[in-house]
Amino acid sequence: MHCWKTINVKKQYGFDRIFMLSSILVIAVFSLFYVMIGILNDSRLSDERFSIFILSFVLIYPIHKALHCIPLVRYSNNIQFSVKKQFNFIPILSIRIKEPVPKALFLFALLAPFFIINSILVAGAFMLPAFGHYFTILLAFHSGLCLIDLLYIKNLARSPKKAFIEETDTGYEILVPPATI
Repeated sequence: MHCWKTINVKKQYGFDRIFMLSSILVIAVFSLFYVMIGILNDSRLSDERFSIFILSFVLIYPIHKALHCIPLVRYSNNIQFSVKKQFNFIPILSIRIKEPVPKALFLFALLAPFFIINSILVAGAFMLPAFGHYFTILLAFHSGLCLIDLLYIKNLARSPKKAFIEETDTGYEILVPPATI
């Protein structure tokens, strides 16, 4: 197989730009969804169960990472987990696949947390309207977490259909069989 293109969104956009775009996305999702919830549900908001909200806020990131792995169960022997520290105190979970994965499966693994967690949060906001503000905050936070996945999807979408994705130290390499070049 030949490398068609190497993608490294963190180098392409830079930490500051990704953080800014993620922050803008968080604010936009919160604003729009909170207004929508306010229009559709006229029930009184409750500040009960705040400890469950805090626990959910802390767990949303590890659950997000775990949902990336579920579609890749078939490759479980080739998945490597590591924890890095950002700013010396924020743990960042890294998942690295040591062998090429079909593009469709890789895209599905990138999209899985976005659709699963956000669907649960939106449903929760409508099923428990008294806690709609909690669900809105969690939805906005999770959408901000998903930004980097969405940037990778944007870059991978234009690659050949039969491509394979391999993660290296320089980023994601899009590999294509010689017949597709």
